[in-house]
Amino acid sequence: MQQIKVIIPAFNEQESISHVINDLPKIIDEVIVVNNNSTDNTAEVAQLAGATVLSENRKGYGYACLKGIDYLKNQKGTPDIIVFLDGDYSDFPEELISLVTPIQEGKFDFVLGARVAEKRESSSMTQQQVFGNWLACFLMKILYGSSYTDLGPFRAIRWNTLVDLDMKDKTYGWTIEMQLKILRKKISYQEVEVNYRQRIGVSKVSGTLKGSILAGIKIIWWIFKHNFFK
Repeated sequence: MQQIKVIIPAFNEQESISHVINDLPKIIDEVIVVNNNSTDNTAEVAQLAGATVLSENRKGYGYACLKGIDYLKNQKGTPDIIVFLDGDYSDFPEELISLVTPIQEGKFDFVLGARVAEKRESSSMTQQQVFGNWLACFLMKILYGSSYTDLGPFRAIRWNTLVDLDMKDKTYGWTIEMQLKILRKKISYQEVEVNYRQRIGVSKVSGTLKGSILAGIKIIWWIFKHNFFK
């Protein structure tokens, strides 16, 4: 049986984090919630729900993900598959099985949950998110020949593949960095359509003008950086 572990970055998600943890399939070996300098009770709620809770005081999605990876590197034995998803309950945790199955079957090393329009709840993504996703995927198609349609945070990856990617981004560019490195290294990947709903609470990125602008700049920077310095 392949070992599956989940990493959930979480900043002020006390209202949603237990729903995410409780809805994960029972095939998961460990749920790791990285408390990213929350000012609420996210850590306590996650621990009560059965998660391993880590603390990362440097704010940033990438910082939180890297904290989870470093934790796993220091454990005895290594997992086979890592799943990332958000702590805001916008993803459907039970759909994790659809993401890990192609990896378990040896068909792909990376599977992305694509938030297709037909499966998105109304207003679950802002107009700037929809446009930003389209632009990033269009540029990746033109520059790299990719077939990505989304930059969704719900994703599964083989552990050894993840380690080989040597992820670096500390903030908004985490998801695009991973996808670009998958393309550059010619790693096998697949998209799986997933449902998406309005998150609990307010987004710390797309919910603010500053967050949306900074995320957009970081994503475009990563795309052109990888193209120019390949």
